[in-house]
Amino acid sequence: MQALGRRALCVALLVMAVAPPAWSETRQTVTVVMTEYRFNPAKLVFRVGRAYRLVLANHGRELHEFTAPAFLAAIAIDDPGVLTPGGHEIGVAPGKSRELLFRATRPGRYPLSCADHDWAGMVGDIVVLGERVGE
Repeated sequence: MQALGRRALCVALLVMAVAPPAWSETRQTVTVVMTEYRFNPAKLVFRVGRAYRLVLANHGRELHEFTAPAFLAAIAIDDPGVLTPGGHEIGVAPGKSRELLFRATRPGRYPLSCADHDWAGMVGDIVVLGERVGE
């Protein structure tokens, strides 16, 4: 009986070591298209505790930035190397796209802009909802 228990424990530990984290399998993809001079959609809504894949696609002819320092500081980012030096934004060249893999960790409302084109109205709003509905 002890041998069977040890085998079951070994198998369980092996599965846990090989299997990816459960949240990576349920990552929700959100795509933002950047053009001259807007984000589409301009309002993003995320929920605390959930994992996301944010795709930033630049369909414009100019470099655009996803500038949201407070939001980027309030999430757990899988690969901080996607951020520009200083960690305040993500630059996306014309015709290119970038991905931000993250988990929302703090509820709040965060401003979004393109640092080079906010003057032209390229702004948005990011909302991270708490764990309970309406929070």
